[in-house]
Amino acid sequence: MAKLVIGCCLLLLASAAVSVTFVSADDGIKLYELKRGDITLKLTNWGATIVSLILPDKNGKLDDIVLGYDSLDTYKNDTTYFGAIVGRVANRIGGAHFTLDGVTYKLPANDGNNTLHGGPKGYADVVWHVESYKENSHITFTYKSFDGEEGFPGALDVKVTYMFVRNNGIGIKMEARPLDKPTPVNLALHAYWNIRGHNSGTILDHQIQIFANSITPVDGGLIPTGQITPVQNTAFDFLEPQEIGSRISQVAGGYDINYVLIDAGKGKHLSPAAVVSDKVSGRRMELWTNKPGVQFYTSNMFSNVAGKDGAVYPTHAALCLETQGFPDSVNHPNFPSQIVKPGETYEHIMAFRFTSH
Repeated sequence: MAKLVIGCCLLLLASAAVSVTFVSADDGIKLYELKRGDITLKLTNWGATIVSLILPDKNGKLDDIVLGYDSLDTYKNDTTYFGAIVGRVANRIGGAHFTLDGVTYKLPANDGNNTLHGGPKGYADVVWHVESYKENSHITFTYKSFDGEEGFPGALDVKVTYMFVRNNGIGIKMEARPLDKPTPVNLALHAYWNIRGHNSGTILDHQIQIFANSITPVDGGLIPTGQITPVQNTAFDFLEPQEIGSRISQVAGGYDINYVLIDAGKGKHLSPAAVVSDKVSGRRMELWTNKPGVQFYTSNMFSNVAGKDGAVYPTHAALCLETQGFPDSVNHPNFPSQIVKPGETYEHIMAFRFTSH
């Protein structure tokens, strides 16, 4: 997989787009559609969320490969973060606190004693403004996060753009600019993927390749220990393509771990994070990023979740690949820093390429 250059390739944007009201226009929440050829991406400004992605299999059959719900009310009450942008700091912060410039910030705990995905009301649970939405182009969501929101210091301007890139590709660019104080920023897309189709059962026979030779191991509360350990000769080794279910029984509960990507986060290029393939549909999904880590999660907590189109999602119905900074970096000085200062810009890019054969 050759490297992708950040910049011009992400400016090759989408084609025809149509918007409709999701439930009602009273609260400003709507559904938006981007369409290019036989690929259709639907999103909502509630959580800057991907609602569906419809594309063909090897026989031309169209399927939705993103798990989700039928109604806005269900998204509002959701605790799985289906398709949403999570932040201000994605993943977990141990003990729901951190210290920055000598000041300790106490955060609301929403995952035992820890803070998960920005807190009880993070960016997945707010209405985003639609800054730019053009037919044959793209959609850009913005959110103004206030000083002290969910305990985090400083006001922060956040922007997320979804766009088509090259052939059969989708680019996602996340940006954030602190206005008055240094603050941690770690945004992530929490889409649940089943590339055979969102209602097709589990992803245990999907193959995955993850371009990482180490992980950040965690304790019983899923908080990193601060170590970085090799995956060689363990059930976490996906340097060569393997079926997800081939060794999942060796991992308590299933996969939910941050991988340290080999090349990503080291320059101005996008580097490969993962490849997922399904022999039944013939679909293949490649993921590239500029961030140093990717959280691989196999929907371990699902238990017959009622989804869209009458689907019922079992345990391991989907996988998440959340490119990111390392979890709990604010409490581990040896991890890449997530602190962004006024005058600096946080930039996180993901690029997906879909094929079928």
